[in-house]
Amino acid sequence: MTIRVIIVDDQAMVRAGFAALLSAQADIDVVGEAPDGRQGVQVSRSTHPDVVLMDVRMPEMDGLTAAREILDPPPGVVHRPKVLMLTTFDIDDYVYEALRAGASGFLLKDAPPADVIAAVRVVASGEALLAPSVTRRLIADFVQQRPAPRKDPALRLKGLTPRETEVLELIARGLSNQEIAGHLVLAEQTVKTHIGRVLAKLDLRDRAQAVIFAYEAGLVRPGDSG
Repeated sequence: MTIRVIIVDDQAMVRAGFAALLSAQADIDVVGEAPDGRQGVQVSRSTHPDVVLMDVRMPEMDGLTAAREILDPPPGVVHRPKVLMLTTFDIDDYVYEALRAGASGFLLKDAPPADVIAAVRVVASGEALLAPSVTRRLIADFVQQRPAPRKDPALRLKGLTPRETEVLELIARGLSNQEIAGHLVLAEQTVKTHIGRVLAKLDLRDRAQAVIFAYEAGLVRPGDSG
């Protein structure tokens, strides 16, 4: 199945580079581009991509606002693609807010070509791009700096079974489904079932939000090793 992608970035050279790289893959089709967030939302609504590569800082509308509009569309708009934020290290605050808004992860603009291709495939498959340890550190840092949400996450944890809590902790430590299965001596399909129940019970959109929730609930502490 072909992965439909749009690229939203105010730099034409960046858009062209990503488009050339991704279009060369047999399973990826670049179906649109936009130079700012506002047009990015429009292109997303008209082309129905599976994945949106979204720059953080752009004129007209920044990537964070555009991601929110795409991921929380108005009534009548049913298409909701995955959003992969494009960023650099100096704007991590925006990345954290994007993850909380429902983005599936972030990618550094100077990432190696193979990483860019892999990231699109990972996000399209429904996984969050959270494997790099730097991502976990960033999330931990920002959770530590921010007040907890109004609904106490620690109370919401009580709705999980001990096994589900264990799975959530391992997700937050950056383990893949396969690694969780090995750690808990479970079938990978069983792990997927547990993850689905965790997301449903906690009303979370994806693994990215699950990681943030685990930190906010105190299940995983900033600085904990994976």
